Parts: sequence; structure tokens; C-alpha cells
Amino acid sequence: MIEVNVDQDTVEKLTKDEIQKRLSEADFDLVLWDKHELTRRTCMSWSTIQKTFFYHPDCPKVKLGGKWYFKAEEMKDFLLKWVEEQKED
Repeated sequence: MIEVNVDQDTVEKLTKDEIQKRLSEADFDLVLWDKHELTRRTCMSWSTIQKTFFYHPDCPKVKLGGKWYFKAEEMKDFLLKWVEEQKED
């Protein structure tokens, strides 16, 4: 039988580093992201985003004309903070 042990702190650090790397590499000077850009940049489905952080009180979002938009710089900062908060749970 095979047993696998995972160091949670290492996984969280690697996840945070990878999010930061992808955000840095994919920065195209966009001021706003729509939900499709947010899903692309987080590698999460829209339903996962809604279940995890969309309704967080600090999530920077605005609905314009029936469509959700996210301020790019504020969302980057929020996501990095949110990942850190997940370590506390």
C-alpha cells in the first residue's frame, strides 16, 4: 500500500507563489477584469469563485449594466490576502 503525506504549509506557499507568478506574468495593463478574466487568472470556475471568495466583504467588485467587473490591482491584492487567510482556517 502507498501512503502519501503532504506538508500543508509547503502546499500553501507553493500555491501563493504560483498565484503571484501567474498574476505577474499575465498583467496586460487591464484596469478592470470581467468574470471571464477573473476565472482565467485564478484558474477557478465561476461557481468555485462564488463559493469561496466572491461574497467575502472585502472582495472588490462592481456590477455595471448587469455584468460583474473587478478592479485589477485591487483584486490582485485581495486574492493574495485571501490566500493568506485560508491558512488560518
